[in-house]
Amino acid sequence: MKNPSKYLDNEFEYLNRVLNSENWSSTSGTWCQTLEKKFAEKFQSKYAVAMNSGTSTLHSALEAVGVSAGDEVISPALTVIMDTTATIHCNAVPVYADVDPLTFNIDPEDIERKITNKTKAIIAVSLYGLPCDMDKIMSIAKKHDIPVIEDNAQCFLSKYKGRLVGTIGDISSWSFENSKHMSCGEGGIITTNNEKYAEMSRKIAGHGYKNLGAEYGQIKLNQGVYQDPDYKRHDEIGWNYRLSEFGAAISLAQLETLDFKVGLRIQIASMFLEILKSCEYITAQCVPENYSHSYFTLGVLYDGLKHMGVSWQEFRRKYISFGGDGFYGAWSVPYMEPVMQERRFVKRCPEIYKNVSYKKGLCPVAESIQPKLMQFKTNYRNIELAIEKINALKATIDFFNR
Repeated sequence: MKNPSKYLDNEFEYLNRVLNSENWSSTSGTWCQTLEKKFAEKFQSKYAVAMNSGTSTLHSALEAVGVSAGDEVISPALTVIMDTTATIHCNAVPVYADVDPLTFNIDPEDIERKITNKTKAIIAVSLYGLPCDMDKIMSIAKKHDIPVIEDNAQCFLSKYKGRLVGTIGDISSWSFENSKHMSCGEGGIITTNNEKYAEMSRKIAGHGYKNLGAEYGQIKLNQGVYQDPDYKRHDEIGWNYRLSEFGAAISLAQLETLDFKVGLRIQIASMFLEILKSCEYITAQCVPENYSHSYFTLGVLYDGLKHMGVSWQEFRRKYISFGGDGFYGAWSVPYMEPVMQERRFVKRCPEIYKNVSYKKGLCPVAESIQPKLMQFKTNYRNIELAIEKINALKATIDFFNR
């Protein structure tokens, strides 16, 4: 059974409207503006700035809060490497905090242990769709006067103690990459209530054009002004991280059905979790009281090798043989990737990174969890297809329980 397309609502209609217009760039079109307005409303923020990826949003957010060369940025030791590379884009130094062994999210106590007088930002990643312990993180950040960036690439519509994730930190980063809750293939957006951060994010994403503001990204409205040879355009260093009008149109259609998409992932995850209740060697990510989980994926800890001598890889092969379509291992702990271990990042800014290196054992909890993690897909858009995969998991568990 094939997984249905995720683009079955207004995506094609909106794309046709863009194709039939004269404006395909966010510098003069209106689709990005509309997406930003609607997204900000949905996520209870004053400002939103659309960009071409969730990595661009992270980099822009770091620059917007003032991270610069030689500064330190704390991020979790269990996450994608993009939190690290966005930090290196700023010529800043990645600092890793360990994670909680039950929630897999960044440990606030280790954040505080890692703070120095060079710490200029904290990235809180809501892993797999589960919010971090934001009260503790914000309390620590306030005490040390450090801005907090929420990385919500995997976390849409989750709530932390009744508050919508993405509305708690100083600035929030979201991804519209292909696998995310809402997607345009590649894209992202930042949200914030801070006008300065919004304006700086937009300028960083838009070549540093001086007339970009917190609420607007159009720069080519008055031809009599911007075509004049005496006109000066740029007052900041920026990159081209703009989202196209095509990406914005698709994202807008996806936003319109976001509640349904998130609800479907939650429903599918709950069905997987029901099967796992009777399995002694697979432990689901802990969801604390008053937290809600949006299940970008279902993250579980596999201990079958210790329990019954069955490796992670052997369990996966058997799952596939029963009709499962595989599950994913967690990404390597970022600082154990070759680019970090072999210090290839040093060439970005040799003077700053000449004495920076990362050794095994830096974050022991993350290092022990990572090889055992299984990430089961929840992005089925057909319940019957999801049930096939859930039955495959049950068959796999039953096989090894014989």
